[in-house]
Amino acid sequence: MTETAVLTIRRATEADLPAIVAMLADDPLGAARESPDDLSPYRAAFGRIDGDPHQHLVVAERAGRTIGTLQLTVVPGLSRQGSTRAIIEAVRVHADERGSGLGTELIRWAVERARELGADLVQLTSDATRTDAHRFYERLGFVPSHLGFKMKLSD
Repeated sequence: MTETAVLTIRRATEADLPAIVAMLADDPLGAARESPDDLSPYRAAFGRIDGDPHQHLVVAERAGRTIGTLQLTVVPGLSRQGSTRAIIEAVRVHADERGSGLGTELIRWAVERARELGADLVQLTSDATRTDAHRFYERLGFVPSHLGFKMKLSD
């Protein structure tokens, strides 16, 4: 493996926002809800995320290029005898890297980090239309155990 092929998973910085938002917008669902041309709402959100010790927004980088991202949130709770859970959100892999194993590496990193942070359970949600993603998560050991609901609170 050459030095340029080394993968680094690191905490995201504000400078990573253009690449992260571009990946969020690079699919049919994201294209309808993301706005890569106006980073101001993302900068505000980044400030809230970066200031919260329970939030772990990371990027995967190879040869200085951001090629993946996810957000890991640690949530202490009372259920399950006071268990801490970790939630994996906004998993994205750059279009050029899909099928390369990067998604697997990102999820394995998140599961291990959740374990290190004291989580007893790791969970994630995936849009009902993302059937390929569902198969991917099941291959990694996730079980489709719950039915999720959401309610939009603003336009």
